[in-house]
Amino acid sequence: MSKVMRRKGLEIEMRFDRRPKTSAPPVLSKPERRRFVGAFLVAALLILAGALKSKGAGLSSETLKAWDSYVHTQNARVAEYSIATPFLWSDQSPDRLRRLHEGEIVVAPFGDNPHRVPQGLIHHWIGAVFLHGARLDDVFSVVRDYGRYQDFYAPNIIESRLVGRTETEDTFTLRMLNKAVVGKFALDTEFRDSYKPVDEHKWYSTSITTHVREVEDYGAADEHQVPADTGRGLIWRLYSISRFEERDGGVYVELEAVALSRDIPGALRWLVDPVVRRTSRSSMRVSLQKTQGAVFEPSRFAKDNENDKAPAESAFTSSLATAPVSKRVYSGPLQSAFRAAR
Repeated sequence: MSKVMRRKGLEIEMRFDRRPKTSAPPVLSKPERRRFVGAFLVAALLILAGALKSKGAGLSSETLKAWDSYVHTQNARVAEYSIATPFLWSDQSPDRLRRLHEGEIVVAPFGDNPHRVPQGLIHHWIGAVFLHGARLDDVFSVVRDYGRYQDFYAPNIIESRLVGRTETEDTFTLRMLNKAVVGKFALDTEFRDSYKPVDEHKWYSTSITTHVREVEDYGAADEHQVPADTGRGLIWRLYSISRFEERDGGVYVELEAVALSRDIPGALRWLVDPVVRRTSRSSMRVSLQKTQGAVFEPSRFAKDNENDKAPAESAFTSSLATAPVSKRVYSGPLQSAFRAAR
């Protein structure tokens, strides 16, 4: 009996094991999940578009106060590192310096980014490029040729004009075309640039907007400027820091770009923040690439002088093959500017 029972039990167990295993079907198939996620993102972007296209209360005094404080802090930092060692952000990392010498354009967010202020955001990015074979005069003949910014930096700059100039300060206007997350818009801006030498081979500059107005209905027959500090608030203010150093057989160009915008609705930050960061990084890289292209444009780039030697290498680049120290003095426009600034 026990054998029969065991045999029957075994037969029952074996028959049970042979039964096909089934599982509950997924609520949504993979194509359906993709369509759901796509529809959700489209809906989120439509909500964002409505939020950003709506005209808010404009730039508040509290937001502007926070921006002015931030710029003041950056100006103080510029004054400190202008006499500090190392002068360049590039020199703070041997790996960063190596990447630059390999031809890479290095871009990174600067600190807490975006920096949240009352009813606004401050976006701060930094980037660098090494222009092998260039001279400071070659670089300055591009970055201070504001009338040709519309050529150098097209299609983002569509109009550019020099307003006034001294040997170390420039005023110029730009009409900028910005492709935002939800579309494109234009800005009419005026900048004031200040250039200061550290020595004959090192310069830095600061640039700040003195006038920013959005262009309503850009591209249409009735396009017009909106009143200052009103509109969508995608860009309220701009500020930048540039550093230039000639050594190692070329010129290091560094750029810090800072922008003030309205805040992003809290419910959409998780969606918009990555897009803003990706767009900011790309914009910085493109700006440096276009500067590089303009410097090496055949009609502009100065030919090498066989009698000139490259400046001394830094402690961070002692492993790099560089030429002997130069004793030359600039014969171009920087010579008079350097003497005037001193």
